[in-house]
Amino acid sequence: MKQIDVAVGVVFLERDDQRRFFICKRNAQQHQGDKWEFPGGKVETDETPAQALGRELKEEIDIQLTNPQPLIEIPFEYPDKRVCLHVFLVGEFSGNALGAEGQQCLWVNANDLHKYTFPEANVAILDALREIALIP
Repeated sequence: MKQIDVAVGVVFLERDDQRRFFICKRNAQQHQGDKWEFPGGKVETDETPAQALGRELKEEIDIQLTNPQPLIEIPFEYPDKRVCLHVFLVGEFSGNALGAEGQQCLWVNANDLHKYTFPEANVAILDALREIALIP
């Protein structure tokens, strides 16, 4: 089974007392459809994960990255697909995040992230955010 590399951005408002995160809902037709995710997408052959993240977040949520910081790499195998998530913290950006591809997106308080269903591979992202105290 071939591995798919995916760049993921944990977009949050760095100077926000409530510590809100930007999440998007996957379309029902997509792998792990109807679940919430941190935005991002596939790394193309000629890209680094950081380059892919910049491209994907511009296309998907219309922001320009300023200084993404690597957070964690997560190799994960679903029954039908193997992925490696290259996860970055995105606390500095320009533009107003929105669902540029028509997808449902929300700013969610850190205390409320547990109320949303994420793909199984994303559980490690939430664990990493707890370890660095970005979420409770």
